[in-house]
Formats: sequence, C-alpha cells, structure tokens
Amino acid sequence: MSSTAISERVRPAPAGPTDAALVIAARAGEAWACEVLYRRHSGTAYGLACRMLGSRTDVEDLLQDCFLTAFATLDRLDDEGAFRGWLCGMVVRKTSKLIRRRSLLSRLGLRRSLPPPDLDSILSRSTPPDIAVELRQLYARLETFPGDLRTTLLLRRVDGASLEEIAQLTGASLATVKRRLKKGNTMLQDGEGGSGDE
Repeated sequence: MSSTAISERVRPAPAGPTDAALVIAARAGEAWACEVLYRRHSGTAYGLACRMLGSRTDVEDLLQDCFLTAFATLDRLDDEGAFRGWLCGMVVRKTSKLIRRRSLLSRLGLRRSLPPPDLDSILSRSTPPDIAVELRQLYARLETFPGDLRTTLLLRRVDGASLEEIAQLTGASLATVKRRLKKGNTMLQDGEGGSGDE
C-alpha cells in the first residue's frame, strides 16, 4: 500500500490540478503551486501532528519546518503524485524527533517536564465519552514510552495505520515496526513505561 493511503482516508481527492502537476510546477519555481500544495495538505498534516504530540503545542512551528523542508527538497520526491504521503512521513519523523528531544532534555534536567497531553484541544466535541476516556488513558500511558514506540503505537491505535503504512511513514522496516508494536503492546499490558529510546 502506498504512503498516501493513510492520508487518503482522511480527505477526498481535491479538485483542480493534481498533486503531480503542482509538484512539477513548484519544482519549476512557481510559488502559486507551493501555496496550493500547502492549502491542500496543511489540514491533514496539522491533524497528524496534533495526534502524534497529543496537543496543539508546537504544531505550527513543526508544520512550518515540514513544509519548508518539503519545498526545499522536492527534487527528492520520486513520485510527484505521492506528495501527501511524503509530507505525512516527514511530519511523523519530525514529530518523533521532537518527542525524543523533549524527553532527553527532561531527563538531563534542561527542561522541567514534558508538556502533558491536551486532548481537549484535539478531540472533536462529537467524540463519544467512552472513546475520549480511552484516548486519555492511552496518551497518559504513552507519555513515558520511548519516542519510536510511542509514535508506532499512536499510528496504529489512533490513526488505524496498517503495518506497511507505519513502515513508510516512519522510515522503518516492516520487521522493525512489528517489533516495536509487540514491545509497545507488551509494555501497555504490563503497565510499564520507560524514559529512553529504543
């Protein structure tokens, strides 16, 4: 399954030029194409980053960094039509890196503590109460998990991503994703946490 699959479930295909046409135009220096790509995909990227972080804190800066990186490295995108999946992978990897950095700074005493999840800011008002409680418990448990395990579990349990999608979004092998899921699920069942990364 392609890396666009997870984001395709979130939003229907937009009207207007295809992503492939926009990427080609953006590579040619057309600023309007970058703007259309941003408007088309910023909502998906924003939601994904919020779900990975558990709050809206730092999401704007993270997204700005992701889009700047994406536009500066468009020549690395092999399939022009896969911009959305490529961007989502970038969001996941940069979010995971931010989580690891925050955790390290906290362990070194250079940061008071990790910001607690602010699920009220990301949950829909129509979220059923039992689902909201389950999500709060999951995010609270994952706060002490290593960044890579946390990211993998959130992609699987919150976004419903397949193993192949998680591998593409995180840049890990399928075997690594399976190992992380097994370890993370075991830690959740056993009530364990941790402070270090894999």
